[in-house]
Amino acid sequence: MADTMLDDATRAGAAEALATLVANGDLDRLVSLARTLGAAGDALSDDIVSRLAGLAADGIDLLDRLTRSEIAAALPAIAALVSSGDLERLVALARVAGAMGDAMSDDIVTRLAETATNALVLIDRVTRSGLADRLVTLADTLEASGLPARLVAAVETAAARERGLPRPAGGIGGLWQVLRDPDTQAALRFGLAVLGALRTG
Repeated sequence: MADTMLDDATRAGAAEALATLVANGDLDRLVSLARTLGAAGDALSDDIVSRLAGLAADGIDLLDRLTRSEIAAALPAIAALVSSGDLERLVALARVAGAMGDAMSDDIVTRLAETATNALVLIDRVTRSGLADRLVTLADTLEASGLPARLVAAVETAAARERGLPRPAGGIGGLWQVLRDPDTQAALRFGLAVLGALRTG
């Protein structure tokens, strides 16, 4: 009799707990969890278990290597590279270098070598003929004469004066007026003198 009453009380408590689980929606969650665990158990074949064990072993080996290499000391520098954006630039630079390496076919390498050889031959000819020395002497002479500075100043002065003048009227009359200007005639005479000196020189 006592066993029967205890059994009835246990069943009543279980029924009440089951009713609470149903009311809260926890029973549905428990069923879904059980199904998920069952599906995971069914999916865990011997091959998958072997793969997971291999992955775990590789992960432990990698962690051991990282610990031995003291990479933790480099983490602050890596964090600084990430925060400043330099890590992205380094990755982009590595990609560019990789693309350049992929683009370096045998034909392109041969062309670059020929170009470098021709450039060296040209430099050797310029050096042996004395042209380089003459160019250096000419540059020193021009710098000592002050002609480049005067030329730049003249261009700036002419540009400033031109900005202050009204737009030309155009036509034959305007051209005739420009030709009658004494400054224009002096400039033309100077240009003709320079051309004559170049021709006779």
